[in-house]
Amino acid sequence: MTMNRLRTRLSNQEGTALIIALMSMMLLTALGAAVVMVGTTESHISSNYRNSQEALYAADAAVERVVQDLLMVPRWNDILTGAANSSFVDGSATSPKTLPGGGTVILDAATAQLQTDTNLVNMWGANGPQWSLFAWGPMNDMLPTQIIDSPMYVVVWVADDPADAPPGGAYDGNPLADTNGVLTLHAEAYGPSGTRKVVEVTVARTSSTEIERGQVAQRGQEELNQRARKAAVQTPGKTLTNMRTNVLTGGTTVQ
Repeated sequence: MTMNRLRTRLSNQEGTALIIALMSMMLLTALGAAVVMVGTTESHISSNYRNSQEALYAADAAVERVVQDLLMVPRWNDILTGAANSSFVDGSATSPKTLPGGGTVILDAATAQLQTDTNLVNMWGANGPQWSLFAWGPMNDMLPTQIIDSPMYVVVWVADDPADAPPGGAYDGNPLADTNGVLTLHAEAYGPSGTRKVVEVTVARTSSTEIERGQVAQRGQEELNQRARKAAVQTPGKTLTNMRTNVLTGGTTVQ
């Protein structure tokens, strides 16, 4: 009789449909969770990529902005010693700056950290870069009359060119004295989700400011020739002391 009862229970299929339905529901739930997770991950990847590209462009824009201020400083040694700063400054460098991704940064401490990291890989000896904080602030404050729709916060440091040497001479060994008219710029952009991009460029003075104030842009040669044929202007950083116009010949003399 015990065996008959066991066979009866084993042959009873009541509740089988419920078990199959529960297993199917679990499988569909797992598939749905996987789809949601993949979608969320792709959204984060897309957002991070957008922030990364925007931060890169912000750092590049900060360099372009700072170059304009560099051309207004007669003595670049004042920049290297910290005596001259850009007009793009967001308050004191000793006060905490709120970053778009959350948290704050104290720029004096960031300058010290940048110098420490540079010294670790210094291959120029006494001529190694000594970074000086030059410009900092949010991107949407970069233009005086227009609003830039960007949450990025940018900072630019300036140092003397490590290969700084007079023509035909040896390294000067003084990172706070510019002798060849060449500087190194280190720009960083901070964005949401911990985004951070760095751009380093080398800039040099030119003997003429007519072609985009010392910057040769990617334009046609004909336009560059037209600009070059215009009246000469002073060397960047020098003071315009005298200007006379000859009404007979139409020529202009600048001293």
